[in-house]
Amino acid sequence: MSMQVPRDKSLDSTFALMREGYLFIKNRVERYQSDVFRTRLLLTDMICISGEEAARLFYDRALFQRHGAVLKRVQDTLMGVDAIQTMDGEAHLHRKQLFMSLMSPPRQQRLTQLCQEEWQSSLGRWQGAERVVLLDEATRVLCRAACRWAGIPVREAEANERAKDFISMVEAFGAVGPRHWRGRRARVRTERWIRQIIEDVRSGKLRVDEESALHAIAFYRQPDGNPMTTQMAAEELINVVRPTVAVAIFITFAALALHEYPEYRSELQSGDEPYLELFAQEVRRYYPFAPFLGAKVRKDFVWQRCDFKKGTLVLLDVYGTNHDSRLWEYPNEFRPERFKDWKDGAFSFIPQGGGDPAEGHRCPGEGITVHAIEASVDFLVNEVDFDVPAQDLSYSLMSMPTLPKSGFIMSNVRQRQRRQAIETDAAVGGRAAVSGKSAPRT
Repeated sequence: MSMQVPRDKSLDSTFALMREGYLFIKNRVERYQSDVFRTRLLLTDMICISGEEAARLFYDRALFQRHGAVLKRVQDTLMGVDAIQTMDGEAHLHRKQLFMSLMSPPRQQRLTQLCQEEWQSSLGRWQGAERVVLLDEATRVLCRAACRWAGIPVREAEANERAKDFISMVEAFGAVGPRHWRGRRARVRTERWIRQIIEDVRSGKLRVDEESALHAIAFYRQPDGNPMTTQMAAEELINVVRPTVAVAIFITFAALALHEYPEYRSELQSGDEPYLELFAQEVRRYYPFAPFLGAKVRKDFVWQRCDFKKGTLVLLDVYGTNHDSRLWEYPNEFRPERFKDWKDGAFSFIPQGGGDPAEGHRCPGEGITVHAIEASVDFLVNEVDFDVPAQDLSYSLMSMPTLPKSGFIMSNVRQRQRRQAIETDAAVGGRAAVSGKSAPRT
């Protein structure tokens, strides 16, 4: 029997969760001065936990399982039914190795290169445009880059709609009403499209690079030696592309950070690559992305005087842990320099989960996320200049997921003069080399 473990006073706190959003668990941790409390959501008894030790506990595979922990409505929109995020044990580890093989450093570098190419190709379309909505552009860039990287053929005429569908799935996970239904419809369309591609690859109708994610997933063999069903293969291929497209949210917040904290531009324009990483990591820590994660208790145990009974659903506070004053000095201030001497903490910094990605449920594409943010910030700072017209850049922590309301609008986008000068120097140098003369210095 648990002793003195705080319990939310409301009979059911679902409406409080909808009102408070990302702050729901954090508010109660502070109110009760406890890293663990009981509550009731959707008429189900749950336990909420927060902090580094809570994260370490949450990723103990002997104590928690993922099967049965993800709400059906989230599976129907975000990750697919019975996909890798809902698996446990040897089956999960076997499937996870497939994903880890697709996220190797060389593959991450390739995807980063494709992102850079797509940003460059966007510039011509932006110049002269009255306004450019960065969220929409980042979604398009990342969708095209991720599909090229994965080996998924996308016709030019359908690229924009595919990108919108991927981001709609992401925007639907914590939504109710029209936004949720839009995400479900997007999921149905995308699964139908990807199923057909999987079938075409398996039948030989469509030939793809054997090193591609599409080929690897289409011909992946499960521990029993059988291939995945076409539906499951489609879900897992979507689980490669969708999280990459979701990085558009981080990129939009990164642009907001550049706007609100312009003092960091000089560091980013200096060509200091390590500082790009510091900036990207602070974007991931500071701005809201995943509010919390869920798991089910595998067997009875006690932690901090709280009885965790088998089958109980437990929510780990992601946002609150990333803003925990015990872990982060001035947690509610944007300070990229905090990561300069930061010692990698697998359970203190958990924007995409905690622990070892090779063995647990931490996102295997975290490196891709960081590199994509870095490439995008570098482009926005060093490749283009733009104006930020009057707009509503506020975002609500009550909405899950959340974004600047305007999507970050840019106007008068033009290629940076410094970049143009470099290209001019290179062209002059090339002509001088042909004529046997040195290029003049500027």
